[in-house]
Amino acid sequence: MPRTPAARTAAALSAALAAGLLVGLGATGAQAAPGDVVISTVYGGGGNTGAPLTHDFVELFNRSSSPVELAGWSVQYTSATGTGHFAANRVNVTGTLEPGQYLLIQMAGGANGAPLPPADVTGSIAMGATGGKVALVRSTQGLACNGGSAPCTETQQAQIADLVGYGNANFHEGAGPAPAPSNSSAVVRASGGCADTDDNAADFTVADPAPRNTGSAKTPCGPAREPDCVTPATHQIAEVQGTGGSTPLSGRTVRVEGIVTGDFQRGDQLGGFYLQDPTPDDDPATSEGLFAFAGPGLGDVKVGDRVLVTGRAIEFNGLTELSPVTAVDVCGTGTILPSFQHLPRPADVTFEPLENMLVTFPERLTATEHYQLGRYGEVTVAGDGRLFQPTDRPGVSQALNDRQRLLIDDGSNRENPPSVPYTSPEAVRLGDTVSGLTGVLSYGFSRYRLQPTRPVTFQRENPRPAAPGSVGTANVKVASFNTLNWFTTLDRRGADTPQEQERQITKLVAALQGLDSDVVGLMEVENNGDTAVKALVDRLNSVVGAGTYSWVRHPDPGTDEIHVALIYRTGAVEPVGEARSSADPIFDRPPLVQTFRRVSGGESFTVLVNHFKSKGCDEATGPDADQGDGQSCWNAKRVKQAQAIAALAADVPNPLVIGDLNAYGEEDPIKTLEAAGLTSQTERFVAERRRYSYVFDGQSGELDHALAGPSLARRVTGATIWHINADEPNILDYNTEYNPPSLYRPDAYRSSDHDPVIVGLRLRD
Repeated sequence: MPRTPAARTAAALSAALAAGLLVGLGATGAQAAPGDVVISTVYGGGGNTGAPLTHDFVELFNRSSSPVELAGWSVQYTSATGTGHFAANRVNVTGTLEPGQYLLIQMAGGANGAPLPPADVTGSIAMGATGGKVALVRSTQGLACNGGSAPCTETQQAQIADLVGYGNANFHEGAGPAPAPSNSSAVVRASGGCADTDDNAADFTVADPAPRNTGSAKTPCGPAREPDCVTPATHQIAEVQGTGGSTPLSGRTVRVEGIVTGDFQRGDQLGGFYLQDPTPDDDPATSEGLFAFAGPGLGDVKVGDRVLVTGRAIEFNGLTELSPVTAVDVCGTGTILPSFQHLPRPADVTFEPLENMLVTFPERLTATEHYQLGRYGEVTVAGDGRLFQPTDRPGVSQALNDRQRLLIDDGSNRENPPSVPYTSPEAVRLGDTVSGLTGVLSYGFSRYRLQPTRPVTFQRENPRPAAPGSVGTANVKVASFNTLNWFTTLDRRGADTPQEQERQITKLVAALQGLDSDVVGLMEVENNGDTAVKALVDRLNSVVGAGTYSWVRHPDPGTDEIHVALIYRTGAVEPVGEARSSADPIFDRPPLVQTFRRVSGGESFTVLVNHFKSKGCDEATGPDADQGDGQSCWNAKRVKQAQAIAALAADVPNPLVIGDLNAYGEEDPIKTLEAAGLTSQTERFVAERRRYSYVFDGQSGELDHALAGPSLARRVTGATIWHINADEPNILDYNTEYNPPSLYRPDAYRSSDHDPVIVGLRLRD
């Protein structure tokens, strides 16, 4: 089943929780907290007439006291007043910038002038000599805005770490743009790059271009100012938080006092810290914590510091915080003890009164979702074991599931971090547990999330199964396996490159070899005749022995990009009669029906391989629209498909209906098949806690089924679900775009997103 896109977009999440990075002030101005890494020089006249240098360049500078990792960042440019977007001109940056160090990005050039010093990064952006807009972005995603004719949204601005509008630019920091340079001059940040008052006009002057790179002499930004421990707080943190979901002091500058409970100031983290009032008020509805968006350039704090912080109170993506922060004064030390919390939360109780506060969950919590682990460092845990889909089995409540969840973040705003948490020495699997989880309870993108302040260590409660479970004293084994788009055509729905394709088929073959089944129904195989299924069988036979497996030709595969397929072990079973399908237009992907018997003879049985309509809501209308009953879209169509399959099953000997039915165990399509006399063999033989094959939105359930007719059910010796995929993080799969290379293994684990199902049959001779 294709995964429905999450409510948040990749562009929004690249900002992650770096709350308050940039706040727009109308169409022409912007304001940001003083940054750790800033744009220190912009030169756009390179190679022009009278130019002293052949190339345009942008120079970055780390004005903080800590190293900043730049991997996943970019520099983006658009003209001063044009209609083009930043996304059209960008160059990715990488590396770690030390305190006081510069980084030189060479841009487009011309015939005049002397060469630049060796560039650290090379791009090809042609910048304006006298006016333009340059953004340093904490993402490699292009910004689809320009700040002028296409204003940047709050989410887009939140990705911008620094902005320089120069000349007649209509988007800039502060009251006005930096002055206009020329072919022979650049705009240069004052104090060697250390000045950052959030006003381009004040921070930049016109000067001769003098590019500096990572090999140039460093320019430390001088000793920190003496802390102001005399000016008292103007408000308690609880007053800034208020009793509701947003601050009652929005837009006002306040000064608060608290103890630092979480330090995430680095540029590759959240760019700020959490503080909590050691003298809370007596109102349980008000939180005692705040997030201060303030990098180490404003004062390098550590947990336990008593600080006085001055800044503007705002709501950013639902989080109450101070941004921009103008002063951080460390004035002693103190201690905050975490508040003990438990899951599930009581009904009608939110985490809002605990927002930005230090909490601990002493009980054992179970990993139930890790879809965003590789992309954003997130894992969701639950308070009472794995969460199941409410429509998969009786007694499951969606409301209770929602109160059971807690998202664990990684204290970072980075997208696709090179070092993924919870993957060493082995990757966390769903079902693994953690106890004593402690951190600051934050909020962002519609979810409360814990930013850990102590190491998070998962215990291996759900070890990898080396082989499928027993299916009894069977003399024939039948399996169902969704291959997750096995395509021989590159850059379609499967692998994009030959390397990915090799990685994919290696994993699929490892899974098929491990299944060790006599008949295997396959879903999501490219619908290109026999090409894709033959390639898979040929590769499998190269491992298990020439001629070991063959496949059944599909008589009517339909017109969808994918189709179902059927392979079988030639030494164990043989087809009886011709393969059948259905011409019923209700099927997007027609079924494949084939009767088999053992090579040695005896009873025959019929396998009906299916892939029902997915739950995605594209173009769903009328009865196929989401009815709000938990079955999502196209349920009515899946019911009709089930009715058609039941009719087919009634017309063949000993039917076994298998496949990805895109319906959970208590949904209408499954009930339709059961009403026709077909019974779930996994319900018979697999323990309830192990009966799942797919995970969506942190809830496990059984989309992949095996239902037998009455006569065949008496011959079933057992059934099992081999949990090699659904519990494994998707960063272990064959893709290379975002997956760290060190995590790939040529094995069966995460060969797909569905777990295969196996049924054992004891057929009479």
